Amino acid sequence: MRLTVLGKSPAWQDAGGACSGYLLRDEGITLLMDCGAGVLAKLREQVAYTDVDAIVVSHLHPDHFIDLVPYAYGLLYGAERAAGDTRPVLHAPPGARDAFRRVTGAWGSEHLIETAFDVREYDPGDGVAAGPLALRFAPVPHYVPTYAIEVRAPGGARLSYGADHGPGPEIPIFARDTDLLLIEATLLVPEADEPRGHITAGEAGGLAREAGARRVVVTHFSDQLDAARVERDAAEAFGGPVALARAGDEYEI
Repeated sequence: MRLTVLGKSPAWQDAGGACSGYLLRDEGITLLMDCGAGVLAKLREQVAYTDVDAIVVSHLHPDHFIDLVPYAYGLLYGAERAAGDTRPVLHAPPGARDAFRRVTGAWGSEHLIETAFDVREYDPGDGVAAGPLALRFAPVPHYVPTYAIEVRAPGGARLSYGADHGPGPEIPIFARDTDLLLIEATLLVPEADEPRGHITAGEAGGLAREAGARRVVVTHFSDQLDAARVERDAAEAFGGPVALARAGDEYEI
């Protein structure tokens, strides 16, 4: 299973970057995890957007789904149009249909995303399949309902994606002994107010250590932060080397 980072920015994009978006390829299946601002352009540098078999969205904050809008226009009107059963399957959290309709209905295209994609709202308590890949979910603490995502390949390799989350036991439990943990590090210092919805690099490394993750990739941090400090803080808390997500980076899992 091969992971390609398309975008790693937090809610505001890095210069020349993109918000959350991660491409997974294995056994002839192409899966996109999250589709934030700028991700479609980065996706097109890797594959034709009509070649994506499935998309899974962790939560309904714009930096994790808003590029579904230009993606939908491309599928419906672009040169690489999709039709009928060739539409990508879009696994989205409960309430996604209503959220998508409110967003695109603001300019009179209420069913834009549902027309372009085969939208399926997942039950977070159940897994879903994307071809040979098995996906499961776990709720994590954030400002809106948000779900960490595990992708398991047929050979047993596991990727755990924490999405956006505050501190707590959820990630270490969900990602126990994972092969690769993709974990956020949005903050330089912890939020002053409760409830918290993000973590620091040091907290990310600590959660990865508790999980017993074999490899760690730190993501969802701004280019306005000192990358060397992000890496150092995460590695010290993890007790070993970590990688910083960068657009275009690839990892074999």
